[in-house]
Amino acid sequence: MALSSARYDSTQLANKVKDLQSSLTQANQLSGDRQQRIDSLLHQMEDAHAQIASLNKQMDELKGKNRDLSAESDKRMSLLSKSKQDLVNQQAKLAHLQELMDAQKKAIEAIRKKMTDALVGFKSDELSVAIKNGKVYVSLQENLLFPSGSAVVNPKGKVALGKLAEVLNQNPDITVDIEGHTDSIPIRAKYQDNWDLSLARSASIVRILTIDYKVDPKRVIASGHSQYDPVQTNGTPEGRAQNRRTDIILSPKLDELYRLLQTPDM
Repeated sequence: MALSSARYDSTQLANKVKDLQSSLTQANQLSGDRQQRIDSLLHQMEDAHAQIASLNKQMDELKGKNRDLSAESDKRMSLLSKSKQDLVNQQAKLAHLQELMDAQKKAIEAIRKKMTDALVGFKSDELSVAIKNGKVYVSLQENLLFPSGSAVVNPKGKVALGKLAEVLNQNPDITVDIEGHTDSIPIRAKYQDNWDLSLARSASIVRILTIDYKVDPKRVIASGHSQYDPVQTNGTPEGRAQNRRTDIILSPKLDELYRLLQTPDM
C-alpha cells in the first residue's frame, strides 16, 4: 500500500515537472514573441523618428522658400507701388505738357493774327504770313525790301518793318529769327557771294528793327542761308523771285515747356 502511494507521488511529481517544463517553454516562447514585438516597435520608432526628421527638414526648407517668396512679393509690391506713382507723375507731366502745347498753339495763332492785321495793306507778292513748324513766318520778298543785289532797305520795306516792330514791342515774349535767302544766280556786285548778300540783308533788317524801332536786340538773331533753303525751284524766274526773300520767324518763349521736357521723371 505504501509502495503504491509512492509510485503515485512520483507520477504526480513527473507530471508536475512536465507541466512546469511546458509552462517554461510557453513562457520562453512568449518572451521571445514579446522581444520580437519590442524590436519591431523599436524599428518602427526609429523609422518614425527618421520620417519626423525628414518632415522637419522639409518644413524648414518650405519656411525658407516662404520667406524668400514673401520678400520677393514685398519687393514686387514696392516696385508696383513705385510704378503706379511713376505713372501718375508721368500722366500729370503729360497733362501739363499738353496744356503748355495748347497754350503755345494759341499764342502762335495770336501772333499770326496780329502780324496779318498789322501788315494788311501789303500785297501777297510782297509778303506773306503763315504758320510753319510751330512758328510764325513773315516772309518779305526782295521786291518789297531791297533793290536787286543790294542790302539797303527800301522806304516801303521800312514801313513794313515798322508795323512788324510795333507788334514785337507790344509782345516782348516773342523771339525773332531773321533769315536772309537768295536765289541760285551768283552775285556780281560788291558782295563776295550769295552767302555774303544774305547775311548783309538780314543784318540790315536787324539794325532797322533794333536801332530805328527799338526792338530789344537780345530777342533778335540774324543769319544768312544763301541759296540753300529755297521755297520754289530756281529753274524759273518766278521761282527765283520767291526764293529771294527774308524770313522773319516769330515764336513765343518756351522756357517753361523746355524746363518740363528736361525734367527727369520722378
